[in-house]
Parts: sequence; C-alpha cells; structure tokens
Amino acid sequence: MELLPRSSEEFSSAEYWEKFFTRRGDRAFEWYGEYAELSVVLHKYLRAQDKVLVVGCGNSELSEQLYDAGCTHLTNIDISETAIGRMKERNATKRPDMHFELMDVLDLHFDDGSFQVALDKGTLDALASDERVETMERVERMFGQLARVLRVGGRYVCVSLAQEHVLQALVGFFTRAGWPVRVHRMDSKARDGFHLPVFVIVCTKFCWPKGATGVAQVLEVCDSEAAPPRRLGTPEDLLAAVKQSQAYALLRSKLGTRIDPGDKPALQLCHATSGQPRYTMHVVDSPPAGKGARRGHFAVFIVPQGRETDWLFGTAEGRSQLAHTANFRRLLIVALHRGQDYGDMRAVQAELSAKVMELAPPGLPSTQQVPFLSDGGDLGSREVRHRGHSPLSGDFVVEDVRGEEGQLRRRLVFLSNTNVVQSESRLARRATGHKKGKRKGAEPGGAPLLVDKSFLCCAHHRVMVAGLALLDEGRVAAKGQSVSVLLVGLGGGGLPQFLHDYVPRAQVEVVDIDAAMPEVASQWFGFQQDDRLTVTVADGLEVLKQRAQGGGHSYDVIMFDVDSKERTLGMSCPPAAFVEKPLLQCVWQLLAPRGIFVLNLVCRDPTLRGSVLAVLGDVFEKVLLRAIDEEVNEVVFCHKAEARPLAELPSAGHALERHLRTPGKPWDASLSLAALLDKVSLA
Repeated sequence: MELLPRSSEEFSSAEYWEKFFTRRGDRAFEWYGEYAELSVVLHKYLRAQDKVLVVGCGNSELSEQLYDAGCTHLTNIDISETAIGRMKERNATKRPDMHFELMDVLDLHFDDGSFQVALDKGTLDALASDERVETMERVERMFGQLARVLRVGGRYVCVSLAQEHVLQALVGFFTRAGWPVRVHRMDSKARDGFHLPVFVIVCTKFCWPKGATGVAQVLEVCDSEAAPPRRLGTPEDLLAAVKQSQAYALLRSKLGTRIDPGDKPALQLCHATSGQPRYTMHVVDSPPAGKGARRGHFAVFIVPQGRETDWLFGTAEGRSQLAHTANFRRLLIVALHRGQDYGDMRAVQAELSAKVMELAPPGLPSTQQVPFLSDGGDLGSREVRHRGHSPLSGDFVVEDVRGEEGQLRRRLVFLSNTNVVQSESRLARRATGHKKGKRKGAEPGGAPLLVDKSFLCCAHHRVMVAGLALLDEGRVAAKGQSVSVLLVGLGGGGLPQFLHDYVPRAQVEVVDIDAAMPEVASQWFGFQQDDRLTVTVADGLEVLKQRAQGGGHSYDVIMFDVDSKERTLGMSCPPAAFVEKPLLQCVWQLLAPRGIFVLNLVCRDPTLRGSVLAVLGDVFEKVLLRAIDEEVNEVVFCHKAEARPLAELPSAGHALERHLRTPGKPWDASLSLAALLDKVSLA
C-alpha cells in the first residue's frame, strides 16, 4: 500500500513514476487485470500484423504476453527512464523485435498514421488525476497526439477505471471527432483492495468527408466480456451505464461481508436491450440467530406484481419484518417493474439465478440451493389500462392489479414516484339482472367490472371519514341540516365520492391543481359530479387564502389529502406550504365555529413532524392523532373549539356509522368507524 501515490498531483508526474518503478523493482504491476483477464477483449481489436503503440508501458508484462501471443509489432513508450531501461534488458534476448523508447505521450516523435492501434493500460487514468483545467488540457493533448499517429480505421484501446471525469473527457473528445466509442466492462477479480470494475474503451478513427454535417454519434456498451454491444443514444447515457456498473461492483464488494443491519442496500437491474429498469432488489441481512437456532443461508423473495407498494414490501420496516419471518441470513427482495413481460415464476428464476448468486452472503456453501419464494407462489397480475400525461405531474398510469386477498383493484400511479399509489379503488362485478341458473352459460365472472364506490381502499381515507364523528353530536344526522366539506386533493375521487354517497345532504367541494385529474377520476374511477359534488381546478393554497380574505365562506370540515412533488424534505404529504402558520390561520378562519380540520400527514422526519404538530397546536384549540397501522400515514384532527372527550369517540363513531348505513345501499362490513376512533390520541 505504501507504493500508492500520496496525492493526485504526483500520480501524473514523471518523478512519481520514476520513484515508483525504482522501488517496485522487477515485479510487474498489474493494477487493472492480468493478461489472461484482458485478452478476451484485447484480441478482438489487436491483429498479429498490426503496428501497436503501447503508451505508458511501465514494467507491466502485458506487452510481453501480447508479443508471445503473436502481436510482435510492438513499440512501447514511457516517461520513466528506469522502466524503459529494465524492460529493454528483460526482453533483449527473448523478444528482440519489441521496441522500447523513452518518450512522453504528450509529445510523440512518430509520423502521422504510424500505427493501427494505440494501447493504453492505466496511462490515461494516471494523467487525468484530477479535474483541473491544466490537467484536462494535458489529457486533450494526449488524445490529439494519439489521434494523429493512428491510421484511419485505427483504434485507441484504453484500459481504465473510467472515473466520471476521465470518461467524460474521453467520450467528449472522440465523439466530437466523429469516432465511434465502445465500452467493455471486464469481469476482472478484485486485487490489492481494488474493487472498482475495469473497462476497456475502444475508439475507432473515422474520417468523415469534407463538409459532412449532422454526424451521428455511435456509442455502445458491452455489459460484460461476452455481452453483445448495446447501442446508446447520448454520451450522458453512456456515462450513466458505466456509473451503474461501478455502483453494482461496489455493492457486490460490500455484500462480500456481513452488512450492517441499519444499512439497506438496493439496486436496479435493467433490460439489456432497452436499458429500461426490470427488477429492483433490496438486500436485507437479519441479526445473528440465537444459540441453537436454525435458519437458512440465503433466499430470494419475488414480490407479486402490483404489491410492491404494500407496507411489507415497500418500506424498510416491512422488508425487515419479512426477512425476520422468512428466517434466512440474507433475503433478497425483488420487485418487478410495470411494462415488462416476465412469463412465469420459473422464467424469472432462470433469468435471475446467476445474478442473485453474485449477491449471496459470505460463506454460502457452493452446493447450496437458493430457494425462490413468493406470496401465493406466482408473480401476481398487473394490467395497465391507461397511460396519460399531466403537464403538472408528468406521466401516469391507471392499472388493474390483484391485491393480497385476490381482489382486483384499480390504481393511479404517477411514474415520477412509482413507490406511491396515488389513488386506489376496489373493482367488483356488476350484477347482470338474471337469476342464478336462468341464463344458460352465463358465468358470474363474465359480468363487467365496475369501481365499488362503497369500499375505501386507502386506510387513511377510512379514518378521515370516521373523523366526521368529531363534529357536534347529531350534526351529521340532524334533519334538514347539510354538512359542508372542502377537500383539497382529488386523485381518483374515492374519498369525496364516498362522502357524497353516504353522508346525507353533504355538500362536497374538491379543489385540485391538476387539470388532468377530474377526467381521470371520471373515466376510470367512477367519479361523478353533480350539484352536491363539484371540482374546482385551482391552486388550493390560493383558494384558501382568497376565500379567507374575501369572507362569505364557511365549512364544517376542511380536509387536506394532497401529496408533495418535493421528495427531499422528509414529508411527502402535504407540501410544506400547506402547513405553514399563515395558511393554517386561513383554514381556521374558514371553519364553522365548531368545525374540524382533517389532515393526511406523511412525514418520516421526526424533527419536521414535531414542528408541524407544534404549528397546528398554536393555531387550533385541540389536536388529535390517529396513526395508520403498518403505514407512515397518520391522520390529524384539529378542532376550532373544544371538543368531546376522547373516551366518547368510539360511541360517536357507532352513532355515525348507524346513520351512514342506508338500507338498500351496500356497506363495507370491514369499515368500523368506532374501531377507527378507538385509537385516536392527543398530539
């Protein structure tokens, strides 16, 4: 380790390399892989008759091994006099036709077009030791010199770690010149603490006709030594592909030891041809088992399609619980992406088998069979019914999936955040009107699927409905009295539609900033506007401010169920502006004297959550909380005036439920408002 450079500056200096090779002696230094590892790719681009310039040869054995393999027209250069002298001595008898010259790659003393190949193993990395302007100028000079001495059709073959600034400089220079660029990822073994992957980058000199414009960039990547080239569209795509390989190599290195239980490594595997994400993998190690406890080494759990956002699979806490329950040292939890064809479980297992073994825990017996597990034993089902685009929220899909209990559900998912289901509704078969057995050949499953408006899929929507019991006793049930609700956030419209259908005389106004949502809710989720249920397309913040300032508006209930597009704050619902004190004071002003404010809060940052609750406590008389089991969501109830004691809430929930359950109208038997209110606590 002491032979490594102490600073990046000396890493590219002649003095450093002079000292390096003096101390190294005759021991060959092969940082970037042995000849046996590199030869499978190098000999695709080096022919026996080619004149090859080896830049920065050092005391590597690569030139000698190429010579012995039949590539005898080799000219080696280096800026270290010691290295060149020793290499001459070492090869004078055995390889008399191999040439060694003391020369700087920035000033090549060769005629134009002298070589078919310029071979560089680590020299570019040594020269491009940092991103300073003067360093990058030297790199460009090196490229210019190599381009000059190569013939048309010749190749610059560079063995490199492909650090981002190095690859960026290389790709930028040669694509501007119109040269095709291909990057091979090598499967070289880690050595001397080295865990970064090695790449062989091949740039082919191409001479475009004079006056040619619109030269197409040819950029390709080979994801392994044996993989065919994959065409990419832009230099940025190429840089991203290399960065993914590097990240994966580092992850593999990390997983070679036991990972910290607090660390939850994840990676994506992409389709080799399209480059589209195909699998997302989470690696979960369980704590050591107690003495005498028996468990398996390693297993792979395939998440059924459509269930990747379930708490058990979509959160770190849920995945840890799943790993503990599965009782394996390491569990690899694999989610499947939409828009891909997977066949069946056997096909997925065949596709993943080789890759998952690279992520196995240390000490896994070589003969160990790795089980593939799933909930229900199959891949689940997902059918994309509609793809759309919102100028505000981006691309989205409406899809039908089969849930945990086998029930079909319809979901709205924004592709900018596929980990969150924006809206969800249960699908049910519509009755055909024929008595059982009356119609020959008619199957119940043949009836059309419709959205079941009586069923609230989202747990926080159920709690928000139960919150109506916090209004004055009898307010909802009082004859001749309406309940006015202002709801910010439409989504698929399940919550406002339920309030309209089940709360007699409810006047529900929804405000949503996204103009695409009303049509989506109407076309795909059964949402229907009328004189008691309306949608205003506007910024909810501005609506609240204007109505508070203008007067003339009063609501029994104001609800916020709106997500944030900003993912870095630790609070995904609502946007931060909705819980700032001036805006909350507008909410207070718009509420009726004994009205309530209901907030869906999703906040993973405990400090931020505490500050939000503190502001709510400053504005409202009383603040109550209802956490959602196995979710980050919690529903906050804020009273404008003093409210009934917590002990009375379950009975108030019973009374509300009796009133909402209208004869002849379906009711979800699992919806118990009293049970939902039993777990409400003071903030």
